[in-house]
Amino acid sequence: MSISLVYEEETAINPLDIVEQFVTANDWAFDRRSDEELAVEVPGRWCNYSLYFAWREDMGGMHFTCAFDMKVPDIKRGPIFELLAIINEKMWLGHFGLWEEEGVPMFRHTSLLRGSAGFVPEQIEDLMDIAVTECERFYPAFQFVIWGGKSAKEAVAASLLDTVGEA
Repeated sequence: MSISLVYEEETAINPLDIVEQFVTANDWAFDRRSDEELAVEVPGRWCNYSLYFAWREDMGGMHFTCAFDMKVPDIKRGPIFELLAIINEKMWLGHFGLWEEEGVPMFRHTSLLRGSAGFVPEQIEDLMDIAVTECERFYPAFQFVIWGGKSAKEAVAASLLDTVGEA
């Protein structure tokens, strides 16, 4: 069954224009590949993150990824998939996945904007802040599994360890 509503088409601003304004204001390197794609490099504490925005006007959807500057060796993919399952249980917005072709972990989220006026700058800022914050939070867990020989559970426990006091 398909439900459709009749509505007047309003001229909407391409949400990538708002993303581009935000990125420019932060003086981050970016590449506006087309009206549907924008790639950004954002510095983080552990690495530089590759952000990618893809706009699908026909769906009214904005797909967003934030990729780590890290490759998962084939031999570590099983433990990384276990790590992804544990991490994703802790996520409220978005999820982590592994870009199969490149072996790169990434945060992913898609926003549906159909029927709305589109993104506002605060939403772009929040989305990028959440993505980078979550990537920074779990980056050590990926390192613990890939290079430290830890299990997924040990890696998450170690990466979420809160320090108390001052040194």
